[in-house]
Amino acid sequence: MRSLPNFALPSGNSGNIQVCILLTAIYMKNQNRVSKKLLTWFLQGLLFTAPVALTIYIIVVSFTFIDGILTDVIFNILGFRIPGLGLVVILAMITLIGFLGSSIVFKPLLSYLDKLISQAPLVKIIYTSIKDFMSAFVGKERRFTEPVLVKVSREANLEKMGFITQKDLSNLGIPDTKVAVYLPHSYNFSGNLFIVPVENITPLNAPSAEVMKFIVTAGVTSFENKTAKQPE
Repeated sequence: MRSLPNFALPSGNSGNIQVCILLTAIYMKNQNRVSKKLLTWFLQGLLFTAPVALTIYIIVVSFTFIDGILTDVIFNILGFRIPGLGLVVILAMITLIGFLGSSIVFKPLLSYLDKLISQAPLVKIIYTSIKDFMSAFVGKERRFTEPVLVKVSREANLEKMGFITQKDLSNLGIPDTKVAVYLPHSYNFSGNLFIVPVENITPLNAPSAEVMKFIVTAGVTSFENKTAKQPE
C-alpha cells in the first residue's frame, strides 16, 4: 500500500489542543462569512418583498373589512348586494389621501410623519428605499426622464438603453465629465447603476415610459407613435 506522508504535528495534549483551536478558528471564520452572506441575502429579500407583501396585506384586510360593512349596509337599504364595492372605496380612499397629501394644509402633518418614520431603526431602510424609488417615477423629483444610449463596447459597437439619474456627482468626488446612468434589466424588476463618461452617451428622442417598456420587455413591444420632447 502507498504510505501516507508524515506531517509534523505537535505531540502531546498541548498539540491536540492547538489543533482543536486551529480547526475551531477556521470553522468560526467560515461560519461568520456564511452567516454574513445569509444575513445580507435575507435583508435584500426583505427589502424587495416587505413593501409588496405589506401593501397587499393592507389592501386585502381593508377590502375584507370595508366590503363586509358596505355590503351589509347596501343590502339593508337597497335589498341587494354590490360585489367589489369595497375595492372601489379603497381605490377612492387611496386617491383621496394622495390628493390631501399634495395640499398645503396636510403637508406639515405628512412631513412630521415622514420624519418620524425615517428615524425608525429598521423601518427607515425599507421606507426610504420605497420613497426614493417611487419618487423616481412620479412627483416633482422624477429621475427616469432622460432616456439615453450608452456605448458599452467601442470595439463591438454595442450600446445599452438606460436613464440618466444624476448629473452632478461632485459630492462623491467624481468630475462633471461623468454622469450616473441606470440600466434596467429585461423581464426583471432590477437593474445596475453605472458611472459613464458623457461622451459615451447619446440622448434618445423618445418618451421615457416607452423606452422603459421597450427595455423591460426585451424589445418585444414596439414604440407607440408619440411626439417626444427633443433632448436638450
